[in-house]
Amino acid sequence: MAGEKMNTETNNLFEINNISKIYERKIALDSLSINIKKGEIVALIGPSGAGKTTLLNILATVLNTDKGEILLDGNNIESYKGVKELAKKIGIIRQQFDLVGSLPVIHNVLAGRLKDWGFLKSLLSLLIPQDKELAIKALERVGIEEKAYERTSKLSGGEQQRVAMARLLVQNPEVILADEPVSSLDPARAEDILYTLTNLVREEGQTLIASLHSVEYAKKYFNRIIALREGRIYFDLPVEKVTSDVLKELYDLKELKEDAQS
Repeated sequence: MAGEKMNTETNNLFEINNISKIYERKIALDSLSINIKKGEIVALIGPSGAGKTTLLNILATVLNTDKGEILLDGNNIESYKGVKELAKKIGIIRQQFDLVGSLPVIHNVLAGRLKDWGFLKSLLSLLIPQDKELAIKALERVGIEEKAYERTSKLSGGEQQRVAMARLLVQNPEVILADEPVSSLDPARAEDILYTLTNLVREEGQTLIASLHSVEYAKKYFNRIIALREGRIYFDLPVEKVTSDVLKELYDLKELKEDAQS
């Protein structure tokens, strides 16, 4: 029956089948098909407006497709009902960090437990942090355990992104979707965050799909690179096969050619 989950064995975490998305007559994604295997560490690259954020928002169920279907663990993604059920599968990390700045760090980390708590325990945790040892252990793994009781807004950008990573450790989803997770950080902190994030994902056996502006970071920290351009896949390659020539073609934008000819 439609909407029911089937117990299917597959090595694909995501099966993205011929999806399209249109915004006011502008095609954001055009008949896109991709399979993402469990445990893969995938970078999405491409020019601005290529469709990277749209794709991640669709995978996160923030947006619906206009066409096509997405399977998550062999089941239609629409069959995962409710925030708690989906949070067991998907975790999200964004460039804005999505933290509550007025709260202590430990409360932001423990937000990753909301999928497992009832209303009363969630409310109680705002007064007395619940599962405190779990949060402290997560903060230790990202290197900022000493910040546990500091006001989150007082932390640096890099430290706040570490709080977001600790929250994901507590949440423990199967896949992490990261939308430009280091674009607001300086190069040294950006590399530090990507090194930590990709190592944690490997240690936990999770899947990571991240959009990045920096091709250098994609090649250094990821195993597979999917390039989008004008809402379509331009190439999908293991990182060792991504050459300077294909990258030059990817970013050789049509409008630049037109400007040069005018």
